[in-house]
Amino acid sequence: MALAIVLVLLIVGSVVFHAVSPWWLTTIASNWGAMDATIDLTVWVTGAVFVIVNLFVAYCVWRFRFREGARAAYEPENTKLESWLTVLTTVGIIVLLLPGLMVWADFVNVPEDAMEVEAVGQQWSWSYRFPGEDGAFGAVDTRLITPENPFGMVGDDSSGQDDILIASQEVHLPLDQPVKILLRSKDVLHNFSVAEFRTKMDLVPGLVSYLWLTPTRMGTFELLCEELCGTAHFAMRGRVVVEPESDFHSWLDSHPTYADTATAPAGDPVAGQALYALCAACHGPEGQDNPLLNSPKISGQEDWYLRRSLQQYKSGARGTHERDVFGQQMAPMAATLADNSAIKNVVAYIDSLPDEPAPITVVGDVARGAQLYRTCAYCHGQDGQGIWSVNAPRLSGISDWYLVRQLSNFKSGIRGTHPADVFGPQMSWMTTVLSDEAAINDVVAYINTL
Repeated sequence: MALAIVLVLLIVGSVVFHAVSPWWLTTIASNWGAMDATIDLTVWVTGAVFVIVNLFVAYCVWRFRFREGARAAYEPENTKLESWLTVLTTVGIIVLLLPGLMVWADFVNVPEDAMEVEAVGQQWSWSYRFPGEDGAFGAVDTRLITPENPFGMVGDDSSGQDDILIASQEVHLPLDQPVKILLRSKDVLHNFSVAEFRTKMDLVPGLVSYLWLTPTRMGTFELLCEELCGTAHFAMRGRVVVEPESDFHSWLDSHPTYADTATAPAGDPVAGQALYALCAACHGPEGQDNPLLNSPKISGQEDWYLRRSLQQYKSGARGTHERDVFGQQMAPMAATLADNSAIKNVVAYIDSLPDEPAPITVVGDVARGAQLYRTCAYCHGQDGQGIWSVNAPRLSGISDWYLVRQLSNFKSGIRGTHPADVFGPQMSWMTTVLSDEAAINDVVAYINTL
């Protein structure tokens, strides 16, 4: 009897919890209301079966409870009951599957007027490519991917010269315009999912998958990778901005084409030497470590990382936090570099400077630091050499006091929280493995041994 009562309470509690639960679908922002309809239908069918089956079990527990002297009837076959169960199960499966198959038929047939965009996934970030005026994507080859050609564009393919390249975690889409999103992975399985769009699809290395939707609501929506893709899978997040068509085209026109990037001149170290004169006042003539002026060693650092850091200082993505005292000093210095060409030139000159390891000033428990660094090594490399493909700069030989400060800044939110800092949040989340100041010193002490 007690078990029957518990089963009834379980049924009532489940129904009430479902009715009042705050965890439900987000407000839809695409044309895929049919996805919600299939989910609702599934909940109703499975919910009804859950209630009926458990009520029947509760009834059986009560009706056929133990009674002194009572004898159970043995009935090994019941053709009528089995027939009814087979028919009802078949009907239930048809009710569950048929609407989903109808929605899937719509999902795989893309409207002819759909705009195309390619979303490229890699550990652990997103980038995007739009076709140019010719409306056709150029050929790509993963074997051609380099820091200078991150999309793997085939240089002699004329169709790709006007492709628009978006090296950012944020992509914009026009309101009320069907969009076919081609999905390509550089490395491992990823997944493109925006909860408000109700569509998701895996990115599989070696092939191009796709999904399509029509954005129906303006706003900024979070893009998640929902396929376990490595240690920083949780940090692989992006943003999808839905806006009016005119704003979308203005945003798209602000990005370079492949021809722009391919024909852009390389950095000129001779021109960069004159620009570096201002930098030398703090960083020294050879880009060496200068803790008295709070200037870290920059010689030997990855050129792509130096370019990105200077661009972040110029744009305000870095060095604007009220507690980032030293970043605020760097921001106006970066502002003296007029454009990306000047940034490339000064970085080219820094790249020509001698690379001598910075002096060691931080001490800690190296053995403990080695254990903590195992997480860092996934991105920065076993030897702290940096891995450009996961946007992780070099750590070995860099000013250790500077590393301590930056790790502290990431933990406290001084760095990595600006909306335009698309890679900083990943590092902020990763610093949670460092519980306190001692842990930071320990891991930096270990980096000093690399």
